[in-house]
Formats: sequence, C-alpha cells, structure tokens
Amino acid sequence: MKKFINFILAILTSFSLFVPLDQKDIILRDTNINFLGILLCTVFIYIIYDKYLKKEKISKLKLSLSILLSLFMIIGYSFENSHSFNFVFGNFYFILISLIKLISLTTLFYTIITLLDKFVLKEKKLDSLKNNKLVKKFNKHPFLYSFIIIIICWLPYIISFYPAILSPDPSFQIKQFMGIRTKYSDYAIMLDDSVTITNHHPVFHTVLLGGCVKIGTLLGSANLGLFMYSIMQIIILASTLAYTIKYLTKLKSPNIFKVIMLGMYAFIPVFPLYAMSPVKDVLFGSFILLYIMMLFDLIKNNNYKWWKYLLLIGVMILVTLLRNNGIYTIILSFPFLFLISLKNKKVLLLIFLLVVGSYYSYTKILLPSLKITDGSIREMLSIPFQQTARYVKTYPKEVTKEEQKAIDKILNYDTLAKRYKTNIADPVKNEFNKYATSNDLKKYFIVWLQQLKKHPITYVEATLDNTYGYFYPNTTNWYIYYKYDKRLSLDNIDYHYNKLDFSRNILQNYGLSYPYIPVLGLFVNIGFTTWLYLYLAYLLLKQKKSRYLIVLSVAFSLILVCFASPVNTYFRYALPGIFSLPVTMAMLYSILKKE
Repeated sequence: MKKFINFILAILTSFSLFVPLDQKDIILRDTNINFLGILLCTVFIYIIYDKYLKKEKISKLKLSLSILLSLFMIIGYSFENSHSFNFVFGNFYFILISLIKLISLTTLFYTIITLLDKFVLKEKKLDSLKNNKLVKKFNKHPFLYSFIIIIICWLPYIISFYPAILSPDPSFQIKQFMGIRTKYSDYAIMLDDSVTITNHHPVFHTVLLGGCVKIGTLLGSANLGLFMYSIMQIIILASTLAYTIKYLTKLKSPNIFKVIMLGMYAFIPVFPLYAMSPVKDVLFGSFILLYIMMLFDLIKNNNYKWWKYLLLIGVMILVTLLRNNGIYTIILSFPFLFLISLKNKKVLLLIFLLVVGSYYSYTKILLPSLKITDGSIREMLSIPFQQTARYVKTYPKEVTKEEQKAIDKILNYDTLAKRYKTNIADPVKNEFNKYATSNDLKKYFIVWLQQLKKHPITYVEATLDNTYGYFYPNTTNWYIYYKYDKRLSLDNIDYHYNKLDFSRNILQNYGLSYPYIPVLGLFVNIGFTTWLYLYLAYLLLKQKKSRYLIVLSVAFSLILVCFASPVNTYFRYALPGIFSLPVTMAMLYSILKKE
C-alpha cells in the first residue's frame, strides 16, 4: 500500500512540476510535452519517496516551510502565466489542481528538506582538504591570496570594459554632479533650481562618483576619472570578499567551503561585471556584507573591543549613506540585538541612536541647508499606486466622479489605466503630481481605502503581480550591465569604451548565459536565494539557535525592500542579498554543525 501511495504521489508531483495549464482548456494542449522526461522524473521521484518518505513524527516546522514553498510555486506560476489568481481560484478545476499541487509539492519539499537536514546536520566534518599543501599555505595568508586570485580573475573584465560600464542611474548622477539638469529635477519641487543634485540617488554616492569624474576631467579625461572610481570600487569589493575568506579561516570553517566561495567570487560573472558598474548597489552590497559579518561576530563572541565598535559605527553609517533604504535595513535588524543576552547593551543602544540620529541629521538638516532637494515621496508609494492603477483598469465603471477627482490630483486619472504595467510601477509613478498637497494625499488614501474594501483581491493581485519573482524561482529576469551608455557623450562628456569588442562580446555572452547553467546558475536566481535564506532560518529554529536569526534579518529586510520596490525581479535590488549569501551560509554552518 505504501509503495502504491508513493507512486501516486510521484505521478502527481511530476504533473505539478511539468504539465502546463491553460485558462480555457485547463491543461494546455498546443504544446510539446516531454512525456519521456516526465516519466523519468516520475520514476526518480518515486525512488526518492520510497527510500526517504517514512512514517515518522511530522515536524511542524519542516511542514510549515514545505507548505510555504509550495504556495510560492503555485502562486508564482499563476501570476507568471495569467497575472492573477486565475490558475489558483479561477474555477472548480483550478481549485482542485491547486490542492493537488499543494499536497504533492509539499510532499516533495518535505522530502528534500529532510535530505538536506541529513547532509547539513549529520554528515561528518568536511575536512577533505585538510592536508593539502596548497591549502595549508593559503591558510597562512587567506586575505592576501584571496585578493590576488580575485583580481587576477577579474582582469579580463577590467581591461575589456575600461573605464567602467555605465548604465542610466550612474550616468544621471554624473550629470547631476556636473550641473546638468536631469529628469529627477522634474520629479520634485526643487529647493534651488541652480542645484541640480537631488537625493533621489544617494547624495554621498553621487558626490563620490561625480567627484572622480570631475577630477579625471580636470586631468584631461572623463574616462580616467571613471576608471579611478572603478579601481576604488574594485578594491573595496574584492577586499570585502577576500575578508570573508579570512573570517571563515578564523572560524575554522571547512576548507572546501573557502575553495568554493573563492571560485564563486572569481568566476561567477555577477561579481566582476558589477565591480565595473558604478551603480550604488555595489558599494552598498559590500558594506552590507561587512555589517552582516559584524552582527554575527557580535552575537557569537558576545563582546567587542572599542575599536571594533568604531568600525561597526562606520560601516552602519556607510550603509545608510550608500542607499536611501539602508536606514530601514539598520532599523529592521540592529534593534533585535536588544532582545538577546549581550554585554554592553548600553553601548549598542548608543551606537543605534548615533547612527539613526546622524542619518536624519544628514537628510533633514545638512542636505536642505545645502539646497539639495529630497527624493519625491512617490518613491515610497509604488505599492498603493499600482493597486489604484489596477483597480481603475479593472473596474473603471465603479470609479465615482469624486474618486476620479481625488486620484487625478495625484496620478493623472485620464491615462492611468493605459499606463498600468503589471511588473513595473514607473509608468504610473511618472505622472505623479509633485505639487500635490498633504490634503490631496489624504483624500487619495481615503479613496484608496474605500476601493480596497470593495475589491481587496485586486489589491493583492496588483502587489503580487509586481513582486512574485522575488519568491518564485522559475522567473529569471536576469540582466547584467555591459552596453555602452550614450547619456554622457550626448552632453559632451568624453566617455567611451576601448576597441576590445571581441573580448567584451565573449564576456558579456558568458554573463548573459550564466543563469541558465544547470545548478550553478541558481546562485543568481533571486527567488531561489530567498528560499535559501528561509531554509537557513528554519535550520536556526530547528537547532534552537534563534539568536542568529538576527544575522538573517538583514537579508529579510532587503527582501522586504524589494517587495516595496517599483520593479518585479529586479536583479540590482537583490544584489546585496546575493553578495552576502555564501558567507552567511558558511558562518551559520559553523554554528549549526553537530560535532
């Protein structure tokens, strides 16, 4: 009987994973279904179930994670293919299929998690390279050797993409610093029209990037200035990554972990390509990585020397300065330290107040005194704006004249439905009325709440349709920066690539194809990295190491920021969490591993 049940579950699991659905025919007929592949997969899953799916006390924690991942798959598939809950609740058949998927996928994930637990928690210590002569020599100077290896492997990218890989955001930042008016000046009411810099992009990073270009221009070449910035960013990122290897050596982590991580840093194209891209997220990601390691060290050692506290303050301040959402990462992670038993809580409280106070003094006092305009409030309202736009597009006849008037004061009602795009909020936000008063916003949110009460599912669908890629691994909205951006040259700023088109083409094609390499490509899959962080949280709870959830709170705060962002599955937004994933896994392994 057990074998029969396992066989049925294997069939249902394969169906859930591979059979496409259709809104009209239920199961899509006009497609080439690989029946042989499904059969082989069914046999493989049956063997796994038959061997590992045993009668034992069900773990509620493991079951909860399995159900959550199954829901991610079911909901993600529905929104990827119908932009709604149609494939979940569309009719009786889809409800039935969803229940089948929930049961079969939960069984699959429960089994996979069981196998992972056996490997992570019960295997012998991974010390296969313990006696390797090269590894022994490497462990004497892990930072230096790691840094040299990383730089050598990045050299083809550094040379081929000299001086830097510009994209729209850093190009606009440079133009702002150079006194050239950009679209961001039109998004807010300027404090002084002669000051072209705004805090839409963090001013600290704008000055850092623009200052390098300005120095290069004074020396005769904007290219030189851009390369100065690239070298600085490369050194900071490579040093941070090399330091993770050194820290793992200090933790006596398995040598195989350090070898794998060093290989990732050296050969996964996301690292060198973004090292040559002067977007704010790269430096932000570097300091996020340091912040995570410092939190871990603080929790593990329960004490810090005075100079380490000073370093912690510096890193936290840089986190807040390099991205405008950095302050939320600090607020959503650091205060959890007060909930566990740590020494010097008064010092930690002082550090937290100092960092938060310095940030708000910087943004609310210093920048306005320099006539630098803050970013538009619209950047914080992607979620409600998308919900309103979807409501107007779906139920135009239900919008009253009073509601139209309130919405029009904020978002230009006449074109709102046409501007609505399911996976990006920018077209909706671009018509935001910067002259809207607080009273106008109040009236808008009254309408927003009224419409929420009428059609709450529409609001949920609007949000999920703009965010599902952050938890659904089957969606890969992968991109890298490699194209030549003309924005600076159009304003007579001498930025140009060298003539190494051949090598650039090879490297960019490698970068573009990387996500589709089996297994290895999962590292840059945003949804999959979210799953890994959830699995780490599960392990900490399972092993009663909940105090280390504080380390993961940084990653989860970044994921929440992605949910509030204007674009679905936007790799640059997820970059800091991906940068920090390898060392986070390795650090927590040292805590979780049973000796």
